Amino acid sequence: MESHSDADSDPFDDGSTHTQRSVGSEVSISTLSFNRFFQYSDDFDTTVIKRSGSDDWLRNLTDEEWEKLGRNISRNQSRVEIRLCNDAISDHKISFFCRGLTRSASITKMNLYDNRLSVTAVQSMVPFLQSANNLKELYLDNNNIRSEGFNLLFRALRDSPIETLSCDRCGIESIEIDSEHIPVDDNSINADGCRGLAKLLQGGDSTLKDLYLRDNAIDDEGVATFIDALQSNASLRNLDLRKNDGISNQGKISLLKLVIDISSITATLHSNHTLAFLDVEDMNPDGSFDADDEIQRHIYEATEINSIYEGVSNPEAAGREKGIDHSVFSDIDPLHLPEILSLIGRHHGQGELYLALKSFIMTLFSTVNVRKCIQQKRAYHAAIVAEHAAIVAEHRNKMEELDAKLASMDEAVEVNESSTDLEHRGKKRRRKWWWGLWGGA
Repeated sequence: MESHSDADSDPFDDGSTHTQRSVGSEVSISTLSFNRFFQYSDDFDTTVIKRSGSDDWLRNLTDEEWEKLGRNISRNQSRVEIRLCNDAISDHKISFFCRGLTRSASITKMNLYDNRLSVTAVQSMVPFLQSANNLKELYLDNNNIRSEGFNLLFRALRDSPIETLSCDRCGIESIEIDSEHIPVDDNSINADGCRGLAKLLQGGDSTLKDLYLRDNAIDDEGVATFIDALQSNASLRNLDLRKNDGISNQGKISLLKLVIDISSITATLHSNHTLAFLDVEDMNPDGSFDADDEIQRHIYEATEINSIYEGVSNPEAAGREKGIDHSVFSDIDPLHLPEILSLIGRHHGQGELYLALKSFIMTLFSTVNVRKCIQQKRAYHAAIVAEHAAIVAEHRNKMEELDAKLASMDEAVEVNESSTDLEHRGKKRRRKWWWGLWGGA
């Protein structure tokens, strides 16, 4: 909720008397008494400074008032999010604002979208950024900081806890920094820019996880640069290259080969098994791809396997899933492969077919744990035995139930026959008695 109280004659009052905020109230907190500026978030733990360039009163703030605003924010003890967008601040004003913000420990998020800021603004922000110990998110989309400003930002944030830096549509062409999450969509990054980014992906100590390069000027040359860097990269999980019209079908095929190289089993096993998201074409709303997006569909299937096995940190299993379980060998018991090779050798000799198959089989067989295969086969047959044992036990119980019913019926017949025989004997004795009486008479 937002407060517009006009009771405060000075929205930047630094007085020592301040009301503590209670849940659901609209009073200021700590030293933040500029009610004209702030909102509370839904959890009441964060103060949101949110204004746009359409606010006439904001546009009329003096340089001194901008600096005073920054000082008051820096004194706040609870979390603060700053959203000054759509011409709310300029290169000139931000220098005073950030001067007041320096040494602030309260700001966790800053959004300066669409303010036409240049590299001059970034230079003014550097002292604040270097001391912003709790700043996790910084959004500078739709400004004009260009490559120089972008690289300057990264150098300033190198040792900070920043998690997300978003600079979409900022005129960036080249990059010379490192990070874990780089969204630089809608810029002008070309092959030269790709070479700068590729440096972040090389070496075993790379930490870059997400790289969003949608709607840039990347072509097949840039793709080749990324592929070289990603051959041995184990950190990058997401790479978005959609809406880069310079990437041809050949470039897409190269990306497919990066995640599933089927030229040989060895090549498949050594494909990139880390990328879980690699998009060159957009997916339809129903999750399907157009007929001419067949390459993207295969890329999706390969990265889906990467995603599944990433959860268990098992790239070897991902390689087998791609190249073995989805090949002609998937229908052959690995334990029978030596027999197949021997059979080919006896009937066709050790020619090209034999030698080619031998090289494949040796590579494939080297990935097979023979003991585990035997254990799995034994477990399979044990399961069959257990299943049949359960069926046998079930039928045996049914038989016992039926036997009990038959025994009960036989017993009932015997009892009935016994009763009939006794009755017959009783009638016979009675007849004899009556005849005795009549004879005596």
